[in-house]
Amino acid sequence: MKKQTKAIRTQTKKTQYREHSTPLFLTSSFTFESAEQGKALFEETEEGNIYSRFSNPNVTEFVDKVCLLENAEEGIATATGMAAVFASMAGLLKSGDHIVACRALFGSAHQIISQILSKWGITHTYVDADATEAEWEAAIQENTCMVYLETPSNPGLELVDLEMLARLKKKHGFILNVDNCFATPLLQTPLDLGADLSVHSATKYMDGQGRVLGGIVVGSAELIAPIRFFARHTGPSMSPFNAWTLSKSLETLDLRMERHCSNALQLAQALENHPDVQSVKYPFLPSHPQYELAKRQMSAGGAIVTIEVEGGFERVKALFENLEIASLSSNLGDSRTIVTNPFTTTHSKLKPDEKAALGITEGLIRISVGLEAIEDLVEDFTQALTKSAEITKAITA
Repeated sequence: MKKQTKAIRTQTKKTQYREHSTPLFLTSSFTFESAEQGKALFEETEEGNIYSRFSNPNVTEFVDKVCLLENAEEGIATATGMAAVFASMAGLLKSGDHIVACRALFGSAHQIISQILSKWGITHTYVDADATEAEWEAAIQENTCMVYLETPSNPGLELVDLEMLARLKKKHGFILNVDNCFATPLLQTPLDLGADLSVHSATKYMDGQGRVLGGIVVGSAELIAPIRFFARHTGPSMSPFNAWTLSKSLETLDLRMERHCSNALQLAQALENHPDVQSVKYPFLPSHPQYELAKRQMSAGGAIVTIEVEGGFERVKALFENLEIASLSSNLGDSRTIVTNPFTTTHSKLKPDEKAALGITEGLIRISVGLEAIEDLVEDFTQALTKSAEITKAITA
């Protein structure tokens, strides 16, 4: 079956009520038919639900769908995307291990690697996204157990060649852990390109409407087992309601991503020709420095566009104040277009040299392109850019 069909037709087993839509299983625990069954469930000689911190039918349905979309054997859902990122590391790494990570990462991922894992004696080395195969290999040490990256990255939309890293993985034996949130399983399947784990903030496009939080890690049964053990005993569980919402949302992911990507490409093209925009970055623009890699690795460019404007934060403020459609939020992946200034929000905790290395300037704007009519979005950004330019000139005159 095609991915779109799998996302729609995968469901929990029907109850005696013969429902067409999966019901909500809002229960903290489950009963046993007998003491013997309880024993078997805890011994894991019988599969079944015990406690919703461990598993729940709604959560299982959501995980099953993502595994089918990602061509993964198993998965574990978590309360948030960052819980999934953390579990994918903490469940597999130990004191004395070393992790190689792409420098272009979301701010909280930086904090986990540099501030939290380091307290447990886990060291790290950062590598630029566009580093050569030789440069990536040079960062690998004898105790390197994992390579972690985002592709495309947040917020700079930098890409990493997954097939290249898969070659290095075969040679050196590390775990290749990929944050696939921006691409979603519909635009990119890291496991098919040689990765071991694919991680998502389900809060973003899997929900797609800004309603619930969630995260998920999928991969081989062998690697998911220790991650599940970690999550089961530390408790970053996804709620049944959130899982139910996310599972239903996956049924429209294909349609939504088609519109997201179409809108994003057209907006990027329009802004690339605007005189008040210094630069535009979008993976499927020929001007993107990794355009050929994007075309080879992804089926579409995604829904994020980044632009840079002159005038620093004052210009950004003026632009945001004049936008009539786009929302101001640090979130992304919503049906509604959202603008963010990463310098002062999502990546504000990074040191100045770290921001500079990632190209995160005061004038950088991340646009999470929504599902509105593209004509309205182009008109809104065009008028806001013109008005903000006039305001900035008046301030600096």
